[in-house]
Amino acid sequence: MAMAVANCCFSVGTSTVKFRCCLSSQRHLATSQHSIASVTCKAVVNRRGSPREHKEGVSHKKSPGKSKDRRSSLHDEDDDGISGKRNAQKSQPMAFKSSGAQRKDKKEFKFDMKEQQFEQQNLKDAAFLDAVVKVYCTHTEPDYSLPWQKQRQYTSTGSAFMIGNGKLLTNAHCVEYYTQVKVKKRGDDTKYIAKVLARGVDCDIALLSVESEEFWEGAEPLKFGHLPRLQDSVTVVGYPLGGDTISVTKGVVSRIEVTSYAHGSSDLLGIQIDAAINPGNSGGPAFNDQGECIGVAFQVYRSEEVENIGYVIPTTVVSHFLNDYERNEKYTGFPSLGVMLQKLENPALRACLKVQSNEGVLVRRVEPTSDANRVLKEGDVIVSFDDVHVGCEGTVPFRSNERIAFRYLISQKFAGDVAELGIIRAGSFMKVQAVLNPRVHLVPYHVDGGQPSYLIIAGLVFTPLSEPLIEEECEGSIGLKLLAKSRYSLARFKGEQIVILSQVLANEVNFGYEDMSNQQVLKLNGTQIKNIHHLAHLVDSCKNRYLVFEFEDNYLVVLEREAASACSSNILKDYGIPSERSSDLSEPYVDSLEDNQAVDQDFGNSPVTNLEIGFDGLLWT
Repeated sequence: MAMAVANCCFSVGTSTVKFRCCLSSQRHLATSQHSIASVTCKAVVNRRGSPREHKEGVSHKKSPGKSKDRRSSLHDEDDDGISGKRNAQKSQPMAFKSSGAQRKDKKEFKFDMKEQQFEQQNLKDAAFLDAVVKVYCTHTEPDYSLPWQKQRQYTSTGSAFMIGNGKLLTNAHCVEYYTQVKVKKRGDDTKYIAKVLARGVDCDIALLSVESEEFWEGAEPLKFGHLPRLQDSVTVVGYPLGGDTISVTKGVVSRIEVTSYAHGSSDLLGIQIDAAINPGNSGGPAFNDQGECIGVAFQVYRSEEVENIGYVIPTTVVSHFLNDYERNEKYTGFPSLGVMLQKLENPALRACLKVQSNEGVLVRRVEPTSDANRVLKEGDVIVSFDDVHVGCEGTVPFRSNERIAFRYLISQKFAGDVAELGIIRAGSFMKVQAVLNPRVHLVPYHVDGGQPSYLIIAGLVFTPLSEPLIEEECEGSIGLKLLAKSRYSLARFKGEQIVILSQVLANEVNFGYEDMSNQQVLKLNGTQIKNIHHLAHLVDSCKNRYLVFEFEDNYLVVLEREAASACSSNILKDYGIPSERSSDLSEPYVDSLEDNQAVDQDFGNSPVTNLEIGFDGLLWT
């Protein structure tokens, strides 16, 4: 059995940093008996060397013979931080120690063992441990390079816990690309089928349900506790690697702040703890001394310079997820203001902007798809959010004698909520209101529906650009200009996509174009392409003799329309493809007014995510 840990790596200064989503995975690959498998939750780095975390911690098994493996490996650090290519490294020796466990002297070790034995005795017969279950998931990931098919399935294990009303909570990355989910209670040999009700990719939480009444006999749901204080004791419970029975580790709360969530590439409140979190702990609860659940274990932090740093999703984020689901009967996501901000620490900068006090953040860029684009301008200074003053470092008051990132206030809102902003514009103070909604990504981190869209025209395979596709193809084959667009461009309207020619399936009708791959198509017969569905509509409605595709740098591909249509069935048969388009493109295309009003704009020089630029200076909110 190969064991896997999803990790997310990037460099800060001279140290190597890794975020790992702790999910145990079994893969159908031959491995040494004395090796640990680890799978990368990749951090894509732009050409400037800035990190961009965006993927989840699940092991992925590719089909045999495929050279470009997006997320699977049998090595601890299997991905190059720049190109996304795997580095061949030696497998780690088998060791069942805590990830990054700190070494202690003999005296401290004896004291800690005595204390842990006392705590374990208290927990041994605790009823709330029976609410923690083991999750068995079978995953089938799409093949983004060949979007009409899926890859070979693989399995993984994680943890979950009961919250009442026939529902369970776990991590979203535990059930990503799921085809079957089963759960097993403590002390029970029976596995029960679970249904996935909702997945919050941005907050890495998933809601499950089990219909079997037998599963819930004698079960007591966990009670949620309040946000803990620093140095409060915390106990992490789950089913990590090293055995089949439940595991308990103990530590303290080290820090509470807005944290990067590796799975969803979002920044939400997180609890940092020093209790060991290992592969398989994902989705398990963290308890306080009163037996109340204070959060969900979901990732660990790896660095050459630090040890024993784990992260827990706090109950405030969990409650937001559950309330969102109850309100809308589905999960809609955490909202965003849609602005890029710059700190105003420099006195001369504040004076130039006519900001009298030591507060406020500068609006550098506003997303065209956000409601803030209607009321905010570049050069505005935001000094308050719902009457809470914003400091010059982009922080707001948090509890007693603490401050936290401005984004925290936004994350407390729901999609559709209205926020009142106090701004200074050209030296004058005013208040404006903006509706908060989830961000619209031009290049999505996750593909909704699980299967990418595609369109095949005379062997030309078109598909929308996405981060999974970039990872699968490797950045080197995508091209610098297309990578720059994916990193720096903003969506001009909802539904906009970057449509690329993924590859050409060689045939007489496309003679001379066989070597083309991963190039953005801009126009068809002079009409700007808005998304893959729009391209399909343009092809279907075309009456011209020729199909003229315009690519970057005025590169042209011309096909005779009738010949392209006639050869379609033969190309599909030769390459074993079931359909010339994905099922979603069979629906009628509706051209919205918003699409038509969008204006052309070049991509900017500001990254579209906080993770592109490190921790200081510029922040997306």
